[in-house]
Amino acid sequence: MDTVDLISVAASTLRLGTPLILAALAGLFSERAGVIDIGLEGKLLGAAFAAAAIASVTGSPWAALAGAMLTSIALALLHGYAAITLNGNQVVSGMALNILISGLTPTLATAWFNQGGQTPPLVESQRFGAVALPFADDLAGVPVFGPIYSGLLSGQNLLVYLAFLVVPAAAWLLFATRFGLRLRAVGENPHAVDAAGLSVAGLRYRAIIITGALAGIGGAYLSIAQGAGFARDMTAGRGYLALAALIFGRWRPAPTLLACLLFAFADAAQLRLQGVSLPVLGVIPVQFVQALPYILTVILLAGVGGTARAPKAIGIPFVKSR
Repeated sequence: MDTVDLISVAASTLRLGTPLILAALAGLFSERAGVIDIGLEGKLLGAAFAAAAIASVTGSPWAALAGAMLTSIALALLHGYAAITLNGNQVVSGMALNILISGLTPTLATAWFNQGGQTPPLVESQRFGAVALPFADDLAGVPVFGPIYSGLLSGQNLLVYLAFLVVPAAAWLLFATRFGLRLRAVGENPHAVDAAGLSVAGLRYRAIIITGALAGIGGAYLSIAQGAGFARDMTAGRGYLALAALIFGRWRPAPTLLACLLFAFADAAQLRLQGVSLPVLGVIPVQFVQALPYILTVILLAGVGGTARAPKAIGIPFVKSR
């Protein structure tokens, strides 16, 4: 594989990793606050539909992004109401959200646009396009640095850059602020937080609002940045992959980022392995190649799932002591 191919695979890894990074960081806030978020898939899918629908009607990608974030926040609050206010089973609530959105989005798309469960194709002005960094063309010929700058870093979508900026921002918010300390405390020992006079429910609701906003950006990326419209089940399990990356990253931003990039690299590699003939093995079946990211997920979780320490109060409804 030559330099051009390596740069191409790396660029694809960044693009494919963006929704995983945003969804995993979304889940990070929710689960650090003690709320299991199986519903990441549903939030991504709902946001993707909202973004594509709004973009096709208004023509504005910024309005579409705002609509996607609000839609995802509303879904997060619905999950929060069931899990925090009603003390319901958080896994069941999240799965119910996924099932609801999986059926509701194509139904609404058919009713509103009459295109077989899809939204109309979006034109360039309705989507977020690639951003050319300064002097990218001029530096393309510089050895080593030039191809990396012009072929990898430049030309990415605006939301790709945003996703990578969110990682240090999330780390700072969680580990260097008073809000982050309280958020982590409520996921470890909510009774101590309550004894300190703080609202456990209030902190958890704030966490899931952040979760909804980040998942909304991830969903919008799928339909109005990486893609050009909404299609049925277009998230293709990315919410579950993001949750696996979060566990593999032990609920910390930087390791979670690396896990997302690893899964994205496997996805980028499988696109290039389809139809390739390997020595001895011959042509690998397409179905096996397409399953590589999910096989990698199972292997990694089998290796670290038992040793990763989740927040102590995760999934446990909080009942105020009397």
